Amino acid sequence: MNIFADFEQRVRTAVEATLAAMAVAGADLSRIAVEPPRDPSHGDLATNAAMVLAKPLQKKPRELAVAIAARLGEDPDIDAVEIAGPGFINLRVSAGFWTRHLGAVLAAGPAYGRGPASGRKVNVEYVSANPTGPMHVGHCRGAVVGDSIANLLAFAGHAVVKEYYVNDAGEQVNVLARSAYLRYREAMGEKIEIPAGLYPGDYLKPVGQALAIRHGDKLLSLDEPEWLPLVKNFAIDAMMMMIRDDLKLLGITHEVFFSERALHAVPEGADASRISLAIEDLRAKGFVYQGALPPPKGQLPEDYEDREQTLLRSTEVGDDMDRPLVKSNGSFTYFAADVAYFADKFARGFDEMVFVLGADHGGYVKRLEAVARAISGGTARSDVVLCQLVKLYRNGEPVKMSKRSGDFVTLAEVVEEVGRDPVRFMMLFRKSDAPLDFDFQKVTEQSKDNPVFYVQYAHARARSVARQAEGEGIVEAQIDAELLSLLADEGEIGLIRKLAEYPRLVLSAAEAKEPHRIAFYLYDVAQTFHAQYNRGRDISGLRFVNRDEPRLTQARLALVRAVATVVASGLQLIGVDAPEEMR
Repeated sequence: MNIFADFEQRVRTAVEATLAAMAVAGADLSRIAVEPPRDPSHGDLATNAAMVLAKPLQKKPRELAVAIAARLGEDPDIDAVEIAGPGFINLRVSAGFWTRHLGAVLAAGPAYGRGPASGRKVNVEYVSANPTGPMHVGHCRGAVVGDSIANLLAFAGHAVVKEYYVNDAGEQVNVLARSAYLRYREAMGEKIEIPAGLYPGDYLKPVGQALAIRHGDKLLSLDEPEWLPLVKNFAIDAMMMMIRDDLKLLGITHEVFFSERALHAVPEGADASRISLAIEDLRAKGFVYQGALPPPKGQLPEDYEDREQTLLRSTEVGDDMDRPLVKSNGSFTYFAADVAYFADKFARGFDEMVFVLGADHGGYVKRLEAVARAISGGTARSDVVLCQLVKLYRNGEPVKMSKRSGDFVTLAEVVEEVGRDPVRFMMLFRKSDAPLDFDFQKVTEQSKDNPVFYVQYAHARARSVARQAEGEGIVEAQIDAELLSLLADEGEIGLIRKLAEYPRLVLSAAEAKEPHRIAFYLYDVAQTFHAQYNRGRDISGLRFVNRDEPRLTQARLALVRAVATVVASGLQLIGVDAPEEMR
């Protein structure tokens, strides 16, 4: 039950009655919203109804607010209606409403906050690291953000597919093959030196050894054009296995691994590659033409060529410039593969494509939105989420080098040192487009200053309260309105208020593709819960478990169970465990 949606409907009903009394018909009520007030002291809920209706109705906002407030005051669940500033309306909700809502939370259980099936299919593509080595900590942030977005969208009611785009076409995989071949020669007993331009990390030694076991000395007698494709395919498979293993450390499993090479290949039964077919489809729609691009201002992009070429008319669908699709040597640009990849997703029936990319891909936002409009005619949507860099620290000192990779700290090294939960939670404790500092020492501290510990401890503490009550012979009673009405302390009502924010938060975080909102919210829930627990230490009458007040204890146990349910649900969305106990 989303209380904000509930009260938004109540406000609209009050507005309709108010306007009917004024003999006003046909007003647009779509901009009416009910939200938490910016200052909690102003009330429980706030609505902009009078502010958004005043101008089109040619009324003074405050006068309209007075009339709407009078109608809202008739609602038995509203204790007080106050008008603030030029015409905002603040509502204070009755304690009875809050305790009844707690009953709804308990009845829903783990499904509390879940959205109804929307019928929308969403593809979330994330990580998509080049298959040239182990994942590093930069990939880690995008992996966590993408996985959490996918979880959020699914919980909000969408049909979601988690996808990884394998960049297995291009010069970088040829470099991988040459690097692996060098390690193969090393495994065959040669002394090698790794020249500049090849991958130096020790992670390729096992690949060279595996090649030696499989092929013996046969590859040594082959020229590069003969051994390159063999080694390349073998090395790509080995790297993808390593990447899958790295992702498993974070609890991440993709449902689809899509090969870039599949876009360049000619499918069975077709007479051209998917890229060629996508370009011709766009040409038929009038979006592809032959022309020359003026040189852009500033630094020239890599794919700029001063000649007539095949271009996508992307400026007609919102891009900054038209984009080249074919290079002077006849090969396709990387952007042409992006076009074909989006076309493939659209053909698979997706309504929305989410791309989680590094901050250096900011230029992709408009071009992918343009591709979406051109291919789908505006029926499908592209949404790009950018992830900024992560800086690693140990006791405040930067950590830069890795023994395993040669020049960067790997994802596996970070997870193996501090654990999956601190990594996943802390990667979301800042908005994805803001730089993040990750300190190995701080994320393992057992203190309020360590957010993941603080939130997980809230769940463990809630479960501990239940065990304490059971140990004292107090078990949870049948939940009913009478029992829950015993919860009257302001701290208890405040906890319910905080839990009531969850369904709205899930929907807004999913729509905005901002999973950090869940992490922030969980910290707030934990803070509110720990504060109420500590009040019970100071005031014995507020303790969650009180043998002298068994009925009140049962009501409080129900509240504690609701806290545990919401915390566990939120942690699950971001891929973090909800522990039963912490020592």
